[in-house]
Amino acid sequence: MPALHDFATWEPVLRLLRAAHPERLAAPGGQVVGRIGLFGWSLDLPRPTPPPGRAAQVEDVQDEFDAVQRVQEALAEAGADDMAFAAEIRRDGRTVLHLIGSSPAVTPGIGDPHPGSLILVEDAVPEPWRRLPEPMPHAVPHPSADPELLERTLRERLPDAVGATGAEIAAAEARLGVPLPAELRALYRVTRAHWEDEENGEDEERGENGENGQDWGDGEDSYAVSEAVGCEVLPLDEVFLADASTRPADWRFAAKDAVVTPPDAAVQGLVGSPGWIVFGDNGGGDLIAVDLTPGPAGHTGQIIMIGHEDHTGADLLAGSLTDLVVNLPEDARRGGHAGHRPPAVGYVNHASIGSVEEAAHPGLEVLSIGAVEEGQRFGLAPVVGLPRLRTLSAYPGTLADPLEIAQLTGLEFLALSPEDWRVLLDASAVPRSLSAAAVEVYGDRPPLSVVALANEILALWSRPPIPVTVLEGTLAR
Repeated sequence: MPALHDFATWEPVLRLLRAAHPERLAAPGGQVVGRIGLFGWSLDLPRPTPPPGRAAQVEDVQDEFDAVQRVQEALAEAGADDMAFAAEIRRDGRTVLHLIGSSPAVTPGIGDPHPGSLILVEDAVPEPWRRLPEPMPHAVPHPSADPELLERTLRERLPDAVGATGAEIAAAEARLGVPLPAELRALYRVTRAHWEDEENGEDEERGENGENGQDWGDGEDSYAVSEAVGCEVLPLDEVFLADASTRPADWRFAAKDAVVTPPDAAVQGLVGSPGWIVFGDNGGGDLIAVDLTPGPAGHTGQIIMIGHEDHTGADLLAGSLTDLVVNLPEDARRGGHAGHRPPAVGYVNHASIGSVEEAAHPGLEVLSIGAVEEGQRFGLAPVVGLPRLRTLSAYPGTLADPLEIAQLTGLEFLALSPEDWRVLLDASAVPRSLSAAAVEVYGDRPPLSVVALANEILALWSRPPIPVTVLEGTLAR
């Protein structure tokens, strides 16, 4: 057996947890649980408070770091990313350790040892990630678009820049599978934004702007390009298409998003588009792109910012790349996210919509029932038959009759408490239209029961179960 499945590998972690939770372990059915991954861990261990005026140091929790590192080394040796666990430890040190492995059909939980999303149909993605841009045959370039003015302005601002050759631009177009728009070609004719490795000295490649030209390698000159263009420019060979695959998200969150494009929107509310050509970023993780698939009120070739904290949509920055470079002041180039909750998503809770009836309308795609007043229950009759409803998430105890879910024949994602799932499983009423699901766990609940429930759901689709390995050993006092 690999070291990961040796009891001795886990002993230091288990000793720390036993010392921290003697009362919990002494109670009937008492367990300690956790998750350790290659790049982090979640263990219920106390952390000492550092003395006033001093930050916490690794030395303050050296025992924890050493114990975790032992498991992380075993994970790396076994080729595993992380491992959740649950352990019962008796007073005499006899221990039963349950190692909760991974399944290709299950995403990891976040922090806690419970499973994440259950992927019931292989390679399935939520509906917003399948949505392609709507054609806008009447869209035209913005009046400000002027490739010649753009190139002339950039050459004045960046007289020493090295531009891409025609062959380099053609190679980028072949890689992308689409021709670059004229303004983007003009940008890269001035600077290919190839930042050389400072350790390598001069770049041996020569640009068409000068036989002995070289790309810049220091921060000052790259900053000059950012100032001249209005964003940090990607090297030509790193330009990419921001289609939906570039914005991955776990089903538990992605299924609650919706693609909505109002009639007056300049940008389509997509996850991604084969017409979003990313050529830069704003220095804070948000991508800057040329948009060739604009919204009903947009322009072909407009400049958008794709927020790194959002799953859908983008913000309009400028009508064209020329507009961004020539006309916009510095503060306007950073954009501003106009956040809104699309009407296709209905949140029923004490702070938002008060009932399922209020949320119900023909365009509803996502119904999320959250925390409400104690004892309040909701029936699902108002949303039965809605043509676009595809996601239902319900906080524990908020459904008057979980079996009503069987009447929602278009669901592709369902997130319920263990108790509600139990009702559906016992009645053989789990909707077969599902592509993914989640068992929502709130509070302190033994992970093994949740794993068993998840495996029942996976079995309905003949998907690989979550493996559980049982190790036994004795911890020294």
